[in-house]
Amino acid sequence: MRKHAGFLLLLMIPFQAYSQQTLSSDELFANARTAAFEEKDYPKSIALAKQALEISPNYTDISVFLGRLYTWDKDLAAARSIFEDLNQRNVQDEDFFLAYASLEYWNDNNDKAIEILNKGLSYHPQSEQLLLLKAKTYNSAKNYEAAQIAVDQVLKINPKNTEATGLAVRINDVAAKNAISITYNYSHFDKQFADDWHIVSVGYKRVTPIGSVILRANYANKFAENGTQLELEAYPRLSDMFYLYVGAAYSNDVGIFPKYRTGVSVNANLPHSFEAELGYRQLYFSSNICMYTASVGKYYKNFWFNLRTYLTPDNKNISHSYTGTVRYYTKSAQDYFAFQIGTGISPEESINNLLQNEVYKLKTFKIGAEYNFSISRNLFSVGTMYYNQEYRPNTKGNQFDVTLGYTRKF
Repeated sequence: MRKHAGFLLLLMIPFQAYSQQTLSSDELFANARTAAFEEKDYPKSIALAKQALEISPNYTDISVFLGRLYTWDKDLAAARSIFEDLNQRNVQDEDFFLAYASLEYWNDNNDKAIEILNKGLSYHPQSEQLLLLKAKTYNSAKNYEAAQIAVDQVLKINPKNTEATGLAVRINDVAAKNAISITYNYSHFDKQFADDWHIVSVGYKRVTPIGSVILRANYANKFAENGTQLELEAYPRLSDMFYLYVGAAYSNDVGIFPKYRTGVSVNANLPHSFEAELGYRQLYFSSNICMYTASVGKYYKNFWFNLRTYLTPDNKNISHSYTGTVRYYTKSAQDYFAFQIGTGISPEESINNLLQNEVYKLKTFKIGAEYNFSISRNLFSVGTMYYNQEYRPNTKGNQFDVTLGYTRKF
């Protein structure tokens, strides 16, 4: 019986080899995709794709896929050879232009990528993918004005494009070389303080080759007393993914403002439209208060979700502050509604000088909303925030804030 079984197996081998040889180009293409995406075996996938092209040499989808495989396998010469052959054949498929331009974009050949994308867009002017890659390429080349034009085109076609929304926000921060701004904040307390607070900030922002720099002067009237503060912030760019926040402030009017304020954070623009930040903030009144901060953000369609925490350790425990923010973008990165809810006081808020009295260890609830809109290069904002704050143990009071802002970009 075993002899018969072995004989039958020998008879089956030629039939198996023949069946492999007679697979159609579509079947080989499917097998190549399985090898690439599920098995992560690029050499095997390349061999199958080449076998499929022997059967169907003019099968454009397989040629484009083979070019992508060579790109992923870091064989750039082979990938360019495939794509240039398709270009000479005047292939007009959207996926071809996307694959070829992606190769050049990933390898910092931005001029070549833009040339390919412009040709592709001449055939597919409404392609979200080609326009988005064009915006990314211009952004990588630091041509922010062209990048903004491209990403705005994507959002006109599809306002709910998640990746385009996130990119538009990042480009918007650096698209204009200069910006001047003025902000007014009004605070009213029902119990805690007899006098209302007023804060006016005037700032100038300059975009440099290494990132944005902001100089800001703050004037405040708190506790019926006046004070001033000078701030300097910078956002040096480390790569397309990482950038820093570095900030410092000084005031000679301690109590109205901290005497010193510093902060450093590492920020990351992560895949799948996520963001993250990790850093510290320091305030000095008559002694140091150090806070550690972390946040995670996510773009989804034309929404942005963010959760931030501040942790303040002392000798006995760790004080916590949490804030959740949701933004809904309307027509551009400069136009949105925002909603915020949280607990605790953060050093970025107008009431941060209360931290010197360790109010941050008491219970605080806050909720607010904001609306930002633009008219050409003019940006306007209006916001309100409500605080219910335990300013003494078991004694709570309410605070109402209104904030108005104007920015002119040029």
